[in-house]
Amino acid sequence: MAAIKQEIEGKKDGITNKDTLLAVLKFLKENNLKGTEELLLKEANVKDEDLKQQDQSDVSSALAAYKSESDPSVYEEYYTSLKTFIESSLDVHKCELSMVLYPVFVQMYLELVYNNHEGEAIAFFEKFNKDQESYYEEDLKQLFTVTKAEHMARNQLMENFKSSEFTLRMSRDSYNHLKRYLLDKKHTVLLNIIQEHLFIDVYDGVPRTKLQIDSTAGGVLGEARRDANKAKVYYGLMKEPDINIPLDDDDGETEGEDKPKKKKPKKDLLLSRKTKNDPNAPPMNRIPLPEVKDHHKLEKVKSLKESLKRVSVAPDHLPSICFYTFLNSYSGVTSVDITEDSSTMSAGFSDSYIRVFSLNQSKLRCVKQRDALGVIDPLADDVLERMMDDRTATVYKTLLGHSGMVCATSFNPDRSFMLSSSTDGTIRLWSTATWTNLVCYKGHNYPVWDVKFGPYGHYFVSGGHDNTARLWSTDHYQPLRLFAGHLADIDTVRFHPNSCYVATGSTDRTVRLWDVHSGSCVRIMTGHKAPIHTLEFSPDGRYIASAGVDQVILLWDVASGELAGQLKGHTGTIYSLAYSREGATLASGACDNTVKLWDVNKLLDDQDGEGITTANLVNSTSYEIGSYPTKSTPVLSLHFTRRNLLLAAGPYVP
Repeated sequence: MAAIKQEIEGKKDGITNKDTLLAVLKFLKENNLKGTEELLLKEANVKDEDLKQQDQSDVSSALAAYKSESDPSVYEEYYTSLKTFIESSLDVHKCELSMVLYPVFVQMYLELVYNNHEGEAIAFFEKFNKDQESYYEEDLKQLFTVTKAEHMARNQLMENFKSSEFTLRMSRDSYNHLKRYLLDKKHTVLLNIIQEHLFIDVYDGVPRTKLQIDSTAGGVLGEARRDANKAKVYYGLMKEPDINIPLDDDDGETEGEDKPKKKKPKKDLLLSRKTKNDPNAPPMNRIPLPEVKDHHKLEKVKSLKESLKRVSVAPDHLPSICFYTFLNSYSGVTSVDITEDSSTMSAGFSDSYIRVFSLNQSKLRCVKQRDALGVIDPLADDVLERMMDDRTATVYKTLLGHSGMVCATSFNPDRSFMLSSSTDGTIRLWSTATWTNLVCYKGHNYPVWDVKFGPYGHYFVSGGHDNTARLWSTDHYQPLRLFAGHLADIDTVRFHPNSCYVATGSTDRTVRLWDVHSGSCVRIMTGHKAPIHTLEFSPDGRYIASAGVDQVILLWDVASGELAGQLKGHTGTIYSLAYSREGATLASGACDNTVKLWDVNKLLDDQDGEGITTANLVNSTSYEIGSYPTKSTPVLSLHFTRRNLLLAAGPYVP
């Protein structure tokens, strides 16, 4: 845009003294200042034929160049001129050019307010706010609360527009079309706004259609810049540690000798698949990971055994769904989390309580007192079982420590610890052996909306109202990394399956991917039209699904940062997403009281390696393979068990 300004300034310098003089004479004549006009004609030696030959459009142009930028009338005039130009453009350019209207409208309104033209600012807003896209409606409502200069210091949206550039992507043909208009009209106010507050990311290619633009538009500050997604992302899974424990237990199946022989190659294939070197995986030493202990290996063996009995989910073979409903939850269920082995469920409540429930026949127990532990043989095979006190066994435990609403809970992989976050601004670490609070982490200044353990435990990530996400480890009471870049609350956080990246979803309608090693943002993904409330990585780490208030699920390619798919069907805010264990099916739960299943494999196969197409966007409802309504229960949590049974949970709302 600097080039445009230089060209316009050059043309301004080219306005001759004669043109300026004729413009002043025209002004004197229109205002009936005959004496001054005659005196100027005499001193400047201007002839009558010069006045007659002067084209009226040139005089108007010269006058416009000398209009005061503080004159409020020019804002409406320039905006109307820009709007007329876009509406008269060819259809192939109109969609891309129309993206300029919203940021120009906002900046013009803010300039009018800043220059104390309150009446003109309100009139300008009321005249043109209906022209903006519907997904900016909430932002415009917030913007209209700023009608005086002193209001500007307390408005988050205004601060975002003043401190950052609005990004929009435009083909070179459309950009040149806009450039010619600006050079021709020489609208100084409009030029300054475009140069100082807009970043036009020009690409070579065919102009995008309205459908394609809408699929990536909607962020508070427009679309993501292409250069923001250039960094390499190691999205592959790291090699699993060697497990030297044989899988020779066939769970008591003794019918015939052929069945065990058929199962053995399956086990070997499964184990070898988990230990292959992925070319897209990060180096093993990229981030320090906790040591794999014997009980971790035993848990891994148990998981592999169960996975042998897994049933693949497909359109012709849908999963069974087990729904847990919280009845009489007058204190308000705010969050639900289920352990990886599906044995335990935690729920956070608005009255600051946390309740943990057993989902199997085993009750929840506490560790014995110190005196009783002293007589237990530490080398016994069942030492962990002997440490538990059966007298404390109950079907659920209640935890109290927060002083505000509990926003999220999260179990570590081996279920030994649980995290919780709250509106009191703290994160608490709980022991599931003693059911007591071990650590209170303080770092966020405002409510912490979400917290999540990493896939290896040890590390966890949090996000909150202070627009930041923070990386922690259980053995440090201060955060290890601070991820700053979002323009509004971070509502949801997730670890990548390889633990090297963290994804965040925000009220600013963007999804960001952060590198745990460097702390930098390596992906910015725009396309949502409302706050994002849930994220979920595919099991292979290649894709991430996001959803929220706009009732649409967007599927992103982590490798490129591009939109890979769009799924529509819900009629309420989507609060939960879950991939089946093999990654072929995506489940979604929303406050429209339904659980829906989507065929992700078919969605990706339809792209044919060309990325998302218009057909994908138009047929975004055709990938739904199942819809299961509840009576009156919004779905807060979804979880696939190791055998692909789908667990869901939510509070009954009469």
